[in-house]
Amino acid sequence: MNVVIFGKGFGKPRQLNLSGLSVWAVAVVSVCILSALGFAGGYWYSNVTGSGVSSNQVEQLAGELQLQRENIHSIRQGNEDTLDALAIRIAQMNARIIRLDALGRRLTDMADLEDGEFDFDSAPALGGPEEPVAGGSNVAIPELVESMQTLSDQLIDREAQLGVLESVLMGQNLNDRVYPQGRPVNSGWISSYFGKRTDPFTGKPANHTGIDFAGKAGDPVTAVADGVVTWSADRYGYGVMVEINHGNGYSTRYAHNAENLVAAGDEVKKGQAVARMGETGRATGPNLHFEVLRNGRRVNPVNFIRESSK
Repeated sequence: MNVVIFGKGFGKPRQLNLSGLSVWAVAVVSVCILSALGFAGGYWYSNVTGSGVSSNQVEQLAGELQLQRENIHSIRQGNEDTLDALAIRIAQMNARIIRLDALGRRLTDMADLEDGEFDFDSAPALGGPEEPVAGGSNVAIPELVESMQTLSDQLIDREAQLGVLESVLMGQNLNDRVYPQGRPVNSGWISSYFGKRTDPFTGKPANHTGIDFAGKAGDPVTAVADGVVTWSADRYGYGVMVEINHGNGYSTRYAHNAENLVAAGDEVKKGQAVARMGETGRATGPNLHFEVLRNGRRVNPVNFIRESSK
């Protein structure tokens, strides 16, 4: 195969004689060059005009996606921590509400309120029309936390108020129990009053320092207030006697007993039996000599008995 090459640089035409093997080699080289050029051109064209996204942009997008994943994980973890904190706060508030309910029941009992007036075992009755909340019903977590904090402050305030109320009621109840009031016997009648009288043994005028309740031997004698027994033995003129100190300057005496049911140092409650009626000491028959002392001075017990009936 002869190939003639013309060109100004050659001066005259040149002739190349190509054998069959050379022709095939040139053809293969030419095809390879053209294929490489075509592949490079196609790759460049696809990057510029094909998908419209370069490899650098793909890497950048991948980095942004990874950053968003990390942000989502951080937000999710924060939400879980917030929910855990809210659960703990709700548990604490629930415990406080239980305590307030128990305190409410106790105050209700102490105040002798009617059954059903304050029922702490059921939710309070509520009413009124419903108005839609402006801006939708979704509540943001910060707003929920703020609302719960406000509720917690209100619970603390209610606890303080109820605590003060309990102290006042307990103080009133304590004063009622340590203040001498009522009759020291369940039956019987007043046979002698406080003050001037004729002495039953001498027939002469005398000063009676208490009041006498006539009754049956063995009838129970009860304390008229809470206190501590300071005397439980025989005393001249009184016979077998019990003396109780009630505090706040008040003491009571129960004399002429057949027997005492308490000993010195015992704590007694209002209405508790402390002795049995008898006629020991200067007594003409079964009776109880009852005295009330205020700051060491004997006062008229009738006033305290009348106060209990008001």
